[in-house]
Amino acid sequence: MNHQMSIITSNGSNQPTNATMPVKEKGRNRSPLQSFQSLLTLLSIVFHVTSATSAASIASSIDYRYFVAGGGCAAISHGITTPIDVVKTRMQSNPDKYKSLLPATATIIREEGASTLVKGLGPTLVGYGIEGALKFGVYEVSKPLLALACRNVNDRLKRAGGYCGGPLPFLVASILAGAVASLVLVPMESVRIRMVTDPEFEGVSLLNGLRRLVDEAGLAQTLTVGLGAMLAKQVPYTFGKQVSFDVVAKFLYRILNAPRSASTTLAESLSKSASPEFVKLAVSVLAAMVASVLACLLSQPGDVILTETYKGGEDGEKQSAKSQPKRSLAEVSSTVYSRRGSLLGFFTGLQARFVHVGVIITSQLVIYDLFKQALGLSATGSH
Repeated sequence: MNHQMSIITSNGSNQPTNATMPVKEKGRNRSPLQSFQSLLTLLSIVFHVTSATSAASIASSIDYRYFVAGGGCAAISHGITTPIDVVKTRMQSNPDKYKSLLPATATIIREEGASTLVKGLGPTLVGYGIEGALKFGVYEVSKPLLALACRNVNDRLKRAGGYCGGPLPFLVASILAGAVASLVLVPMESVRIRMVTDPEFEGVSLLNGLRRLVDEAGLAQTLTVGLGAMLAKQVPYTFGKQVSFDVVAKFLYRILNAPRSASTTLAESLSKSASPEFVKLAVSVLAAMVASVLACLLSQPGDVILTETYKGGEDGEKQSAKSQPKRSLAEVSSTVYSRRGSLLGFFTGLQARFVHVGVIITSQLVIYDLFKQALGLSATGSH
């Protein structure tokens, strides 16, 4: 991951000189107060970096191509997996009736018709298209800024290669991107899940669905209800997907470019039988497959909580959003736990979600890399 930091030049004139932080020579045993002071220092550096950077520099770091590639790959990958997502949502909202992937699919088609499998396609395309643009764009733009902030922290603390560095900028960037994406997804995901689980939303369009939610609960609640559940899903999902894709792709390119016997690299040997484009595609696919497994496992509990938060009612009793009390994240989690009497309740529908998320992330990240290269950007991990 050092390739991201190598392109950032430090500017000593930009570093603040009016604040200091006491640092012990032996920082192994840090008190809670010292840890809090370190956090405040990091935050002050981030604010300093953004305030001391000219508007032209900030604008130059925002490359629209990341947003275009992210929006396109997210809309396509989530759109083509809508049928799997419908089955997964039914399994989570009514586990007694829909017990496993294939029988649940057959039951839905037999009772409601095949068209049921594409319910919520509109909110999926719009919501995840915007979400993907923001998630990938914010992640890519934030990485160099956070890397610079970490370098300034280390300079301030006079600890070259200190605790602020390595993968930390990528972890923070993924958390920031997941949080921003959650704000967009809350109303879209609410409509989609109601379309799949609530018969009263049968045949309702995206705009009409949003209007009905606003009529039922008001604008503020429509835009914020379930935000905690969305964050519980999106933050670990983004962390598992974006960071692992970066790390694994970089690792694979390092193996390909490592010197071998006769001063040749594996990439040079492979070039005799495969084109560079094929090698890049293979790296993207392998890295995306690893990312899909990690992202699915990390975000599965949040996904179950999200479905429980947004579904139409309890035990088949449909209530309006006004009459149904708003449940906290802790209350929703308690409901999920009580169904199975163990933490296994948070992994309901994991089989369907492995298929769903595996296809989404693998296709999404591969399409993202293809979009990036088509727009003139480098493949992930190749530079």
